[in-house]
Amino acid sequence: MFTVVALLISAFASPATPCSESSWMTNSRSCLGPPQVWEARPSPGKGIGVYATRVIEPGDTILSEPAMIHITPPEFRDGVAYPLGDINTLLQSSFDALSQEQQTEVMSLHAHMSSSEDANDTRMAIMRSNAYTTGNSLGLFPKGARINHSCRPSTSQYWNPQTRRRIVYANRRIEEGEEIFATYIPLLYSHEARQKRLDQYGFKCTCEACAQGQEMLQASDQRRQDLQKAFAAFEPQLTLSIPQSVVGKRKARKNAEASVQLVEQLEEEGLADYYVKAYHIAAIAHARIEDWKPATLWANKGFETSLLADPHAHSAGARELQALTNHLIINWNAELREDATRQS
Repeated sequence: MFTVVALLISAFASPATPCSESSWMTNSRSCLGPPQVWEARPSPGKGIGVYATRVIEPGDTILSEPAMIHITPPEFRDGVAYPLGDINTLLQSSFDALSQEQQTEVMSLHAHMSSSEDANDTRMAIMRSNAYTTGNSLGLFPKGARINHSCRPSTSQYWNPQTRRRIVYANRRIEEGEEIFATYIPLLYSHEARQKRLDQYGFKCTCEACAQGQEMLQASDQRRQDLQKAFAAFEPQLTLSIPQSVVGKRKARKNAEASVQLVEQLEEEGLADYYVKAYHIAAIAHARIEDWKPATLWANKGFETSLLADPHAHSAGARELQALTNHLIINWNAELREDATRQS
């Protein structure tokens, strides 16, 4: 058993090696992963989509792209109308700085006009329909914008402030020829609520999660709403303090059981963006009942999953999970030593 724990330590001690971007650069400054990992082509009912040209494994980088347009909007202030004119000025300046080829690429993107928008202001509509947040700024990533939405996406993404690139990576195995999907919205909402959120993009979602039969759709809605409530309920309990009262211990044990159900429901829904948070909760919940083995395994699973988005464990979240795993391993080892002493 000591060997198992030691192996566990070595398993997370060396963060995964990220993709080497040096040989994958294109004229548009995008790292595309291994050559021909994806291609853009027509997607039935969705315009253009992005498809895998080979099998893509979980954690594989699909796209590493700098923003073609990058603006920092004015700070929002309560009671003050948002200065859209200032944003338009910033957008115009950034657009004018692009080459003709880049401008053409930007203008080829989907632009959904709301009833309140100026029909002639296509650039603003393109930005609103395709931009992603990058810290306190907004970035437009033309290649990544081709990835269509799903309420059960096959990719996750993050903004790397060090390299100033948006990284899109597979969160599950993607088969050759399969369309690649991202999400445009938070996913712990009912089908109806998600459709309303997607109205701003001008389409009705027909992904596998939304196209289920009524009975399965209702079950999915219930799971997602239960998950949202569970995350909110667990949030104030993310502490390693061990309850001392009988009532506290009983509640902690129920929470440990509920944390496993949380993970199972998430995995059943295929909502990979929430896995790390759920594994962290399961680790803490089991640590609070001093069940050190599952606590350690959940923490390590959370850490390993976080490395998909952060191969060098630079983020505060990844470092926290690494430290938590180390702490729990110490307790698990102590428990194993006590068991060995009692049996000798």
